[in-house]
Amino acid sequence: MPVYRYRAKDRQGRIVAATIEASDVRAAARALRDKGYLITEIKEPGKGLQAEISLGFLESGPSLKDIAIFSRQLATMMGAGLPIVQALAILEKQTTNKKFKKILKEIRSDVEAGMAFSDALEKHPVFNRLYINLVRAGEASGNLDTILDRLATFLEKDLELRGKIKSAMTYPVIVFVFAILVTYFLLTGIVPQFAQILTDLGSELPLLTRFLIAVSDFLRSSTLFIVIATVVLWFAYARFYRTPRGRRVIDRLKLRLPVFGTLNKKSALARFSRTLGLLLQSGVNIIEAVDITKGTAGNAVVEDVLEEAKSSVQVGEPLSATLAAYPEIFPPMVSSMIRIGEETGALDAMLQKIADFYEREVDETVASLTAAIEPLMIIFLGAIVGMIVAGMFLPLFQIINTLSTQ
Repeated sequence: MPVYRYRAKDRQGRIVAATIEASDVRAAARALRDKGYLITEIKEPGKGLQAEISLGFLESGPSLKDIAIFSRQLATMMGAGLPIVQALAILEKQTTNKKFKKILKEIRSDVEAGMAFSDALEKHPVFNRLYINLVRAGEASGNLDTILDRLATFLEKDLELRGKIKSAMTYPVIVFVFAILVTYFLLTGIVPQFAQILTDLGSELPLLTRFLIAVSDFLRSSTLFIVIATVVLWFAYARFYRTPRGRRVIDRLKLRLPVFGTLNKKSALARFSRTLGLLLQSGVNIIEAVDITKGTAGNAVVEDVLEEAKSSVQVGEPLSATLAAYPEIFPPMVSSMIRIGEETGALDAMLQKIADFYEREVDETVASLTAAIEPLMIIFLGAIVGMIVAGMFLPLFQIINTLSTQ
C-alpha cells in the first residue's frame, strides 16, 4: 500500500509529523481522523529527485478558529438565501490563509461539478469526522444552514473552553520557569562570589550556606548534563505518550492531579456533553454519535469508557447504565441526568444542560485557580530568594558579631 506523509495536531494540540500506510489518501485521512487528529497536510512522499523539500515550520494550515469563522459566515450567507457555491466563492476570496483558500477553491469546484458538500469536505482532512457527519445530516434534513450555525456555535464554545484551560495551565508554568531562571542565576552568578569571600575569611560556614555552595558547584559543573537529561526525559515522555498504554497511564494521571485533575475532568465532561448533544440534536443516531464523540474526548480513559458505552448501546442497554459504572469519571449527577433524558426522550437537551453546567464549573475553577496561584507563586519565589540571601548573609553576620565582641 502507498505510504502517505502527514502533519497533524493531536488532541492536546501538539504537531505530529509522520507517515501512514493506506489504500488511498481518503482512507489515510479517515484513519487519522479516527485517531482524533486534526490534519493540516497529507500527501504521498516523492522519491529520489522528485521528493519535495519543504520547510514545515513555515507552513500553516487552517486553525480551529479559521474553521469556526468559516462555519459562522457560511451559515449566515446560506441563511440569507445565497446559493452555497456563491457563498463558498465569497469566503474563498476573503480568507487570508493561503492553504485554506486553496481548500475552499477545491470544495467550490467539486460542489459546482455536482458533488455533495459533505463529500467535498471529506476530501480535505482539516474537516474532522464530527464536522462531516453533521453537514451530511444537515443535507439530508434540508437544514444545512441551521446545522452550520450549530457547528459554528459548538466550535466557538470549544475554542473558548480550550482558551480557558490553556490560560489556566500557562500562567503557573511561566511563573515556575521564571522562578527557576532566577534561582539558577543567583546560584551560579551570585553565590560563587560570596562563597569565595567567605572562604577567604576562613570562618566556619553554617549548614545552609554549605548546602547552597554545594548546589552552586553542581549546577556550574553539570549544566550541560542537566539540559541533555531534560531533553532526553522530554522525548522519552513524548514517545511513551504515543503508545496506547502510555497514553492511558498519563491521561489517568491527568485526571487525578490535584486541582488540575478536576479542571481536566470538568473540561472533558463539558466537551463530551456538548459534542454528543449536538450530534443527537442534528439527527445522528446514538451509536454513531457516541463513536464520533469518543474521537473528540481528548482523554484515553474517557475514550475507553465511551467505547464500552457504544458496545452496550449496540446491544440495547441505555447509555446511562455504562456511565454510572464509572463515577470517578462521570459523576452520579451526569449519569442521572442522562438517564432522565433517555426516559423522557430529551437526551440532546439534557446533554446541553450538562455542558452548560460544566462550562460554568470550568469558568469558576479557572478563576479560583488563577486567584490562588498568584500569591502561591510569589511566596514560592520569595522563599527561594530568601533562602539564598539568608544562606549568604548569615555567615557575614556571624563574622561581624565575632569581630564586634573582640
